[in-house]
Amino acid sequence: MTWYVERGIAEERAVLIERGRVVAGRLHWPGALTAGQVEDAVLVSRAKGSHRGTLRFASGEEALVDRLPATASEGAAVRARVTRAGTSERDRIKLAHAIPTDEDLRPAPTLAEQLALSGHSVETIRRFPDDEWEELWLEAWSGAVAFDGGELAFFDTSAMVLIDVDGPDDPRRLALAAVPSLAEAIGRFDLAGSIGVDFPTLAAKADRKAVDGALDQALAHWNHERTAMNGFGFVQMVARAERPSLLRRLHHDRAGAAARLLLRRADFVAEPGCLLLTAHPAVLARLQPEWQTELARRTGRAVMTHSDPRLALEGGFAQAVTT
Repeated sequence: MTWYVERGIAEERAVLIERGRVVAGRLHWPGALTAGQVEDAVLVSRAKGSHRGTLRFASGEEALVDRLPATASEGAAVRARVTRAGTSERDRIKLAHAIPTDEDLRPAPTLAEQLALSGHSVETIRRFPDDEWEELWLEAWSGAVAFDGGELAFFDTSAMVLIDVDGPDDPRRLALAAVPSLAEAIGRFDLAGSIGVDFPTLAAKADRKAVDGALDQALAHWNHERTAMNGFGFVQMVARAERPSLLRRLHHDRAGAAARLLLRRADFVAEPGCLLLTAHPAVLARLQPEWQTELARRTGRAVMTHSDPRLALEGGFAQAVTT
């Protein structure tokens, strides 16, 4: 299967489509340290006797480094490969991770390059087939996924992504019905790291085993480790994380994510005329001048903005107008 990639303004988007449905999605915001990047950095701190420390890269961004040689001292140059991008959380920034390397220098890979380096087939296109991006984006934005008989609610916390399974059905039927949607959402939202799922409490061991078996089958394609369901219906999964998920991007920078969605909507306006972007003032405040310049260059149009505080953050829209 082929990943399709859109090179948007201030972001790159990718989807994997199977039988007309997006089964996996990715969202990359260029400009920060990215897994796979190789660069010479400066060791700014290191505890005595430790093989860990902090690097500062040319951009000024810092990363935690592991496996430092004993000879590396503060102020020394260290060539490092980024192994995990930094992530924003509600009240803090988690630094990127890196390790020393003797590899050739390599700039931060684009999203298409990241996918190709992982062995995937990639095609960069102007616009996704059948364009289900907004449906996926709004689902991740809301953090809610409905399934037959219930709903999954997603909460991206500092410790882990928590997923609550809720609904009025019999607990066993509800838990089993949730599994296919849960497995799909993990791919669609690009979830990794530590994930906790709160299923309904199942008192019977046979019922818990049935859910474990369903999870084994639904997640067989995903490289992860998982606990068996405990007596309270809780399951924990752990998968290697290299980048912020779609869920994290949208939940921890709401205005920034909405601004980028507004640019995508404007980029695909077909009618002739100047482009008028109408959005909540917090969203317009996140529109960088260079992003608007790029929008004007791409479309060959003048770009104007109009602030409307009555709109929801995600409710911005673009239209062609005559002046």
